[in-house]
Amino acid sequence: MEAEQVVEKILADAKAEAGKKKKEAEAKEAAEQAKLTEQLDEYKKQTELLAKKAGEDEKSHILAAARMDIAKEYLAEKRKILDEVFEQARRKLQDLPDKEYRALIKKLLLDAVETGDEEVVVDTNEGRIDHEFIKQINRELGSDYKSNLKLSDEKQDIGAGFILKRGKIKTNVSIKVLLEQARKELEIELAKELFEN
Repeated sequence: MEAEQVVEKILADAKAEAGKKKKEAEAKEAAEQAKLTEQLDEYKKQTELLAKKAGEDEKSHILAAARMDIAKEYLAEKRKILDEVFEQARRKLQDLPDKEYRALIKKLLLDAVETGDEEVVVDTNEGRIDHEFIKQINRELGSDYKSNLKLSDEKQDIGAGFILKRGKIKTNVSIKVLLEQARKELEIELAKELFEN
């Protein structure tokens, strides 16, 4: 073989080898591209799922916060109504006709007396609970008690009702305190209602 033919043969073999290597590289690149596309599709699906879940979580948080705000507003409105109701109740109790007021105080006194020798402290402006009223209560206490209640010379700014005092022990049975106790019980119910929802 001549040198020229040898060179052509080497060139032809080199071209064939280069073509073969090129096809292998193209096949490898296509396989890598397909693998990359598949991975990108999977990442895209995962990202969409995560975004959807994050969106749902955010939506849930927003809805929960909105529900809580509505419940707080509802509770605030109930408290406002309670304020009005208890203020009206306080005024009505203080403004009861004398006969009804004395009947209420009599019941409260009979329930509150422990020994029968307590002092009864009334409001600075109280005119319906007097010595005669206390004598009547003493008569009704009966033999289980000392029947020695006294109207105290001490008066306090308590509004309606009274304070029973025996030594250092005081039992506040003012209308204000009774209404506060009733209100606390109602507020506990309101709080339960708020947090149940």
